[in-house]
Parts: sequence; structure tokens; C-alpha cells
Amino acid sequence: MKFPLLMRRRVLAAALLAASCATAVLAQNPAASAAAPIRIGMIEGLSGPFANTGEAVYRNLVWATERVNARGGVKLPGGNRPLVIERFDSKGQTEEALSALRSAIDRDITVVTQGNSSAAASGLIDAINKHNEREPSRQVLFLNYSAVDPVLTNEKCSYWHFRFDAHADMRMTALMNVLREDKDLKNIYLIGQDYSFGQSVLREARSQLAAKRPDVKIVGDELHPMARVKDFAPYAAKIKASAAQAVLTGNWGNDLTLLVKAAREAGFEGSFYTFYGNALGAPAAIGDAGIGKVVAVADWFPNVPTKDSEAFYQSFRQRFPNPADDYVHMRMQLMVESLAQAIERAGSVNAAAVAAQLEKVEVKLAGQTARMRAADHQFQQPLAVAVMDRQGAPGVKFDVEGSGYGFRVIRQLTPQQAEQPHSCNMARP
Repeated sequence: MKFPLLMRRRVLAAALLAASCATAVLAQNPAASAAAPIRIGMIEGLSGPFANTGEAVYRNLVWATERVNARGGVKLPGGNRPLVIERFDSKGQTEEALSALRSAIDRDITVVTQGNSSAAASGLIDAINKHNEREPSRQVLFLNYSAVDPVLTNEKCSYWHFRFDAHADMRMTALMNVLREDKDLKNIYLIGQDYSFGQSVLREARSQLAAKRPDVKIVGDELHPMARVKDFAPYAAKIKASAAQAVLTGNWGNDLTLLVKAAREAGFEGSFYTFYGNALGAPAAIGDAGIGKVVAVADWFPNVPTKDSEAFYQSFRQRFPNPADDYVHMRMQLMVESLAQAIERAGSVNAAAVAAQLEKVEVKLAGQTARMRAADHQFQQPLAVAVMDRQGAPGVKFDVEGSGYGFRVIRQLTPQQAEQPHSCNMARP
């Protein structure tokens, strides 16, 4: 296959970065050179319409491993070992993700991570369950940083799968804590991507609106093909014609950016309640029209008002100074810290031994404290809701991607407030 020049350059740069990180660690920490690196297989869409989200993940994981490696790597009885990220391109497709998993296993990688598709995550869980039962000497762990369909830690929960993002129902509850106080809101439009995650978002939105804001009328409720819509103008026209005062969506990547851009161009003046409206081009796409109107929920925002948080964010920007690279995920940093802690406590890289310790991890970074719930392997962490505003406004010290717009935190939930019950009945080895 012939790759465009830009893609070839990206692949080469990524390979050089991974190699240089490992080399630097070994040079700075001679004890770590006694053992091979612990390889983490990142299975993600690195080409296609959502390539920008995959690259954002890669930057975050590299930065997280650099932090571990800078302190000497993962401490094991046989000597310290550095962490290294190996990339596998799923092209945003479940079948390609499963093929990437087979490639990772063939290369004796025992920890894989993925997130930007709940459908792919579901397929990976099934495949890893089968593989681990069939080949107990080559078991694999799955660390999930973004696939948030609630079913993955409920009906489909697995001993080998650990989710480090808040699932969709948790995020929706946090959003509803803000939406239910918008007394002027009477009409809302629900729109999402037509796959398991998008469907679960709209389903939970209908349920929570009925319970918490029964006075709000749903004037639109539709799903669109994922990653296939190039022109959202027809959807924007329907939104405006519906007289909706707000849109609620779980869209991410280009499906979100193109949606909000089309809505702005159509003259929609309502609010957006989003899961991911705080980055990847969305703020710049909507511009001034989003001030006070684009609401997002996340595990962390750069403008969380603490000194530890500010220093953490500034450190990331120093590492990745290009404004286009500005999308830091606290949960991915906590995920890698959790893995390092679990391996050290297990004293081994054996998947079953590490899983037993991952169930009990508690980590803290930049003032953010979180723990893994053993019963369903759902990470319990703070959540925050923020609203878009112009950089320099009170509470908006940092902007997003050099756009001049940032997000002011308006609601914070503790891990206890964000926690929800589960229906997991986990089979344990």
C-alpha cells in the first residue's frame, strides 16, 4: 500500500519518538538496560477520519510512559524495566482492531490498550477472553481509556478488561446536574453516532430527561452514520427548524467538529451539551457563538482551579508545544500510573498477577485521586463540567488548541458523587 507523504512522515516520526524515548531511558537509568522494555500495544485508528483522535491518544500515552521511565522505569525483582508504546493502526474498524490484536499477541505483547470505539472494545474483550482461556501461558490484559458504552463494565464485564474512563451513564449524570438547572430550556434535540456508544448516550439522555426534566420536550432524536457524513448541513437545518434551544450529543472527533460547525453556519443559537466538545477543533469551529453555550463533561480540564493541575498542564504544553497537539487526558496518565503500580506490586508482568493488583490500585497525580473498583473494573475518579468562554475571562487562564477559547469549570463531582451501581457478574480465573 502506498501512503501519502504526510502519513509516511507521521509513521516515521512516531517510530523514531518511541525508539528515542526507550533509548533515553536506558541511557539515563543503566539498571533498566538489564531487562527488555515492557511493551504496551496501542490499538487505535491512526488513519482515516478519526486519525487525529488516535494521534492525541498516542501523545498522551508517550508522555505518561516518559514520566514512569524518568524515575527509573517499573521496578521489578530482576531490575527496572522501561515502558514503551507500540502502535497498531485499527483504521477505525473493529475487524482491523482484532487483526491488530492478533499481531500484538504474535509479538508477545501482553498489555494492549484501546478506546476510541466501544464497538471495537467489545470485540477486543470477546477475543481476549477466548485467547486467555485457550492459551493461559500467554494471557493478555486490556486497558480501556475511552470506550464508554456502559455495557462493557456491566453485562460484558471481564476479568481481563479495565476501563479508565467514566462510562456514558456517569458522564450523562454529570451533564444533567447542569442541564436540569437551565430553567429556560424547553426544547432539546438529541443526535448521535449510530453505533453502540451513540445509541447508549441517546437512550440514557431520554431516561434522565424524563426523570430530571420532564418539562423539557425532545424535538429531535436521531442517529447518523459514524464517520461517513461529510456535510452536516441537512442535520443542522433540521435542528434549527425544530426550534430546539439546545443539542445534546455524544459525538466525538470529526463527527462533532463538523456538526457544530454546520450548526453555527445554519444560524443555530442554542446550547450544546456534549461529551467531547472541549477539543479536537470544536471550539474553533463554533467560535464566539459557543461562549456560554458549549458545555462539556470530562474527568479533568486544564482550568481546574488548583496549582497542581496548572503545573501538570503547563508541563504537557512544554512537551508538546504545537497548539494542534493540545489535548491532554488526565485519565490516560492515571491509567499508565496504575499499570506501573500494579506490575510493581505483582513483582511480575504475568497478566493474571497484574490483573489481581490492578483491581486494587489507587493513584494520585496532580491533585487528582482515583481508584479501580474491583467488582466491575470501572475506574472511579472525579468528573467536571465546564462551559466554553473566551481565554482571559474569569476561570479561563488556558485556551484550547490556540483557538482563543477555553473551558471554565462550573461543576465538580467527587469520585463518590460520580460513582454508579453496576450489574457485572464477573467470571474470575
